[in-house]
Amino acid sequence: MAISNKKAKEEPLHSGEIYHLWAYLYDVKSTLVTMQVFINHSGDHDLKTFLEDTLESCFTQEAEQVEALLKEAGIRLPPAPPDRPNVEVEDIPAGARFNDPEIALLVKKELITGRVLCSYVTGIAIREDIRSMFSEFQTQKEEYEQNLITLSKEKGWVVTPPISIK
Repeated sequence: MAISNKKAKEEPLHSGEIYHLWAYLYDVKSTLVTMQVFINHSGDHDLKTFLEDTLESCFTQEAEQVEALLKEAGIRLPPAPPDRPNVEVEDIPAGARFNDPEIALLVKKELITGRVLCSYVTGIAIREDIRSMFSEFQTQKEEYEQNLITLSKEKGWVVTPPISIK
């Protein structure tokens, strides 16, 4: 079957697009819960603010956009883990609590992994709307990652590898 010149939203999704949209949404829904846990564990006000902004302005919006696309295509949505309740950081035992530098590093890894996945989906997608959407996701993740690096430097959380002096 040849690809037609229909409007992007009228083109059918190919199996790779369906799989990766579904898998991406499943991953983002898990990330939303993980971010809720990190917000509960964070004791630093600036980091907590960053996490809340990332949760709402990045991951939640991405989930909504991908979910809408899958619903429109008639694809069954992946399950979502239950939301976590809000707790005070003092109620979490010290030995069971993530430290702020650990949280920053884990969120940075999530953003980096997300950028790679967005790049891959952009590469395999044929529909322009999907390519555009994931390109925007990738750019947004890069901006949040840069903001997190800046915050981590300000807080003294960045651990640099040894410098080679020869």
